[in-house]
Amino acid sequence: MDDKHYRARITKRLDFAPDLWMIRVDPRAEFSFVPGQYATLGVERDARRLERPYSIASSPYERELEFFFELVPHGETTPPLYDLQLGDEVLVRKVAKGRFTFDSEQPERANHLMVSTVTGIAPFVSFLRTLFKDWEEGRFTGNHRLFLLNGASRPWEFGYREELENLAQRAPWFRCVFTVSRPWEDETWEGEVGRVDELIRKYADLWGCTGANSIAYLCGHPEMVEHGKGILKRIGFKKENVKEEVYWVPGKASG
Repeated sequence: MDDKHYRARITKRLDFAPDLWMIRVDPRAEFSFVPGQYATLGVERDARRLERPYSIASSPYERELEFFFELVPHGETTPPLYDLQLGDEVLVRKVAKGRFTFDSEQPERANHLMVSTVTGIAPFVSFLRTLFKDWEEGRFTGNHRLFLLNGASRPWEFGYREELENLAQRAPWFRCVFTVSRPWEDETWEGEVGRVDELIRKYADLWGCTGANSIAYLCGHPEMVEHGKGILKRIGFKKENVKEEVYWVPGKASG
């Protein structure tokens, strides 16, 4: 094996929908990262190595790495990743990358407004698992408050809703809202409706998140990120206090 990759073994797989799933992998070596960073995963097919970056959903406190995927039917990397099952191997580059990390260095900005679509929730799950453990063990006082908006077309596309709603009930410093844009596809849905970017202003007001006291984080669909940046700018957020992670570049191969 080359010195740039680990051969990680899949220890868990959970399918949320026909095109959405998560896996946990054991890198079988130490893998250092900061919540919000991504790992580059690879598969070997027909003498080719296919690689793509994916945000890490697990916390650095966890021994295994967790990832949340959306299948891109005509993409290069997610179809072979989708075929992998328990016990199979996946390549993981040894170095994590990315600057979409939690900013706790500005005491005057103690509110953190996190907006995501579907798999874009992954880095926020890493933030929250890490901070929750720190809070339980006395390393985090709760002096920063986190507010999450997660959007999807249909309710079954929320891979982490149950975990995060449970966490919100236990942690006074965290609130979350899940919204669906196609509620007619599930008549049992009783939560918020609408595109997540269209709800930014409503919940920023409700939660007291302003350009003066908050940092905003946008992750997921490029259109949501662009639209979200415009909305945040109009309500007083400056560019340097808005962090973004786009999950693919429009017009390029996206998976």
